[in-house]
Amino acid sequence: MTGTATFVLHTHLPYCRLAGRWPHGEEWLHEAMLECYLPLIRAFKRLSTEVDGELGVTINMTPILAEQIADPLMRDHFRAYLADKVQRARVDAARFNGESGLRGVTARFHLTRYESIQAFYEDDIAAAPLAALASLEESGHIEIATSAATHGYLPLLDDAAAIRFQVETGVRSHIKNFGRPPRSFWLPECAYKPGLERYLQDAGIKVFFVETHLVTGGEARGKALGGMLGPYLELQARPVTRPMRLDPHEGTTFRPYYAGNSTVAVLARNERTGLQVWSASHGYPGDPDYREFHKKDGDSGLHYWRVTGSNVGLGEKAEYEPATALSRAREHAAHFAEVVKSELYFYEHGTHHAGAHDRGAVIASYDTELFGHWWLEGVDWLEHAIRRLNEDSSVRLISSGRLVQESPPTETITLPEGSWGSGGDHRTWLNDETAWTWPEIRERQHRAAKLLQDDTPAARQLARELLLLQSSDWQFLMTTGQAHDYAVERFNAHVERFDALANAIESADPNLEALVHGLEWLDNPFESINPALYRAAAPSSAAQP
Repeated sequence: MTGTATFVLHTHLPYCRLAGRWPHGEEWLHEAMLECYLPLIRAFKRLSTEVDGELGVTINMTPILAEQIADPLMRDHFRAYLADKVQRARVDAARFNGESGLRGVTARFHLTRYESIQAFYEDDIAAAPLAALASLEESGHIEIATSAATHGYLPLLDDAAAIRFQVETGVRSHIKNFGRPPRSFWLPECAYKPGLERYLQDAGIKVFFVETHLVTGGEARGKALGGMLGPYLELQARPVTRPMRLDPHEGTTFRPYYAGNSTVAVLARNERTGLQVWSASHGYPGDPDYREFHKKDGDSGLHYWRVTGSNVGLGEKAEYEPATALSRAREHAAHFAEVVKSELYFYEHGTHHAGAHDRGAVIASYDTELFGHWWLEGVDWLEHAIRRLNEDSSVRLISSGRLVQESPPTETITLPEGSWGSGGDHRTWLNDETAWTWPEIRERQHRAAKLLQDDTPAARQLARELLLLQSSDWQFLMTTGQAHDYAVERFNAHVERFDALANAIESADPNLEALVHGLEWLDNPFESINPALYRAAAPSSAAQP
């Protein structure tokens, strides 16, 4: 055997329940369910009937996303969204029936795809939306990782109690939703600051993930360079902090290390497999035969065109051919399997080789929403890539938790501060567009420390509002400009709700119960949230980050 391979899929969307539908709000989740999550679960279930062992998939589902997927109201809204998509495809299939071009073929392709996903959801998923993933983990085929409760940007929270509360609440929510403690943890935005590993250790975590340059050193590269397919656009806002310069390390992404003075392992993203899949200019999704994401039919909103070429304008795009595109996905899957093998071979025989028994590990990390949403054929690609790698005796597919259990680190590494955002530092979340949010967050954290003393409905709702205003999504959306005003509105709304509750608690307002009841309807994640966790400050045997 040459080595091991792990697909790490980061699955996250911000809290959008009852916070708008389109273009910003609940349809973010509905779209991801239809195009990404359900097709991926279905693909994993198919593979589980073929593969006795692991599929080599560690899928992180952030707690705030899992809470929304399981929410009955969101499930009802998704059903309506899915029914509408099926109806749009039916109308298009009739509209383009008999045309000499490819639109009739593609309309039937969309209809078949949507109807099959609808049937899969109703038959296998709807009654218990998270159970399908849990059963795949129970059978040993995948691993489910967790993250901070609401995807808070941990290095900038700058408060031990706040960091611990994000981590511990996330872990507890994960156990409630998936039935077992998580071994792996996705730091939101792969954002690391020395000392965070101790909070993870206290929560029982065995391994977490960082971007390439935090282990290998030097300039930010890979995803942190930008140019990735998806929402990670080039940064326009001016950073408030200076760019971080990283000292060169001797670290490699092909092996785990213990992070700092802890028993938690760290794995870094493999650069070549990341660029091969994610790069907008050089990656697979830019192939001319794949579905063009940005051009839609004016009536139905469905897609009927292909990429055609990187410099081809939307008005010049050629018609999409589903069969050709899916064939290309299989070809690219075969190519990817060879890329993984070559990466492992050159590690084993190259300058980083540490010994005759040193087998490398390729950690291929991506946003889950790339597959099926930004890159329609990505789910088919991933299914066939797993199948090809499983058939190759020189590569073992393995989850991240199993990897560090069977091949624990033999060295410790001191990681620098950084993220997988633009420039490899914090500039996407701390810049002239977002700097005003951080004093607001810290003021509420300070206030929470005084008010979260009792396990009452008011304290529980105050804790929820604190977690929701800490979400890193608001700064991300402000910076990239994709939904700037919406993000400002959402952040301010949670601040205002927190303040209203805090004021009512402090003044013993007779209307407190009614206020709590109203906010519980709007913001209801983490039913079993424990406000007392906020009082536990610094992690054991560690300085505050």
